[in-house]
Amino acid sequence: MPAAPVRPSVRPSVTDALLVLEGLLLRGGQRTARRNAWTAVLEDRRRAKDRDEAEHVLEAVSTGASQAT
Repeated sequence: MPAAPVRPSVRPSVTDALLVLEGLLLRGGQRTARRNAWTAVLEDRRRAKDRDEAEHVLEAVSTGASQAT
C-alpha cells in the first residue's frame, strides 16, 4: 500500500493566533470598542504629526528662514 503524500503543515501567523485569542476572550461589543479605541489613537497620532509639521512651517515663515517665493 503506497504511503499517503505528506502535506506541509500550515502554521498560523502570530496575527492569526492573536485574532483567534481575541475572539475567544473578547466578545463582539468589547472587540469593537477596542478596535474603535485603537483607530482613535492612530487618528490622534496622525493629527499630532500634522500639527508638528504645521508648527515647523509657521516657525520657518515667521523667522524668515524660507525666502523662496
